[in-house]
Amino acid sequence: QFTPDLLPSDIVGSMVFNSNTSEFVYQKGPVFSNIVLADEINRAPPRTQSALLEAMGDHQVSVDGSTYELPSPFIVIATQNPYEFEGTYSLPESQLDRFLLRISMGYPDRDSELDILTSHRLGEPVEELESVLTSEQVRKLQQAAREIQVDDSISQYILDIVNGTRDHTELQVGVSPRGAISLYRAAQSLALLSGRDFVVPDDVKNLAVAALAHRVVARGFNQSAQRESVEQILISIIESVDVPV
Repeated sequence: QFTPDLLPSDIVGSMVFNSNTSEFVYQKGPVFSNIVLADEINRAPPRTQSALLEAMGDHQVSVDGSTYELPSPFIVIATQNPYEFEGTYSLPESQLDRFLLRISMGYPDRDSELDILTSHRLGEPVEELESVLTSEQVRKLQQAAREIQVDDSISQYILDIVNGTRDHTELQVGVSPRGAISLYRAAQSLALLSGRDFVVPDDVKNLAVAALAHRVVARGFNQSAQRESVEQILISIIESVDVPV
């Protein structure tokens, strides 16, 4: 749970003095997990948010000059509050760029919400969750996704969309090379989930907004209006780019 008083050491860990050996020993933080859920990430100050930068970019953390590898697979899932909520901070572009996708959950439909209510009748359903995949199975799925074929025309299609964000007059910051790679990887994953061993243009088109919108900055919009305006601009860019056949 990210809070205003959360410290970087609360995430990555810190050196703790061992009175038995008279030495400082590294005590790992909660970031040393296969799946890290950062709830309300934008309630923590920027210095604390930045503690995740190295972890998300390089899958390692550095403490007091020593580097520690994170477990594999390593996945970060974060939630954030609307910027008009009290006590929120803007997430730096460098951190946003490390998230593969940004999606809006919205409200559940009526039937789903009824299931949620019913599941809480006797207790907390989260306490009864069971594993459905092992770490090794996840790693194999990740490798399988990377083996999905991507034709050169698809790569050019991705670059056309990305370059469209860099040249657009209404965007102050366009998509970085990291963003282009993320859209490429996301399209491979969608193809795998769709039962194909190759990427089609619709894979790119269907994921472009989710993979790119959080990486660009529009001109002259406040934070609360930023998301909607950026998504509309991206949609217009995607529609203007020729689709490979």
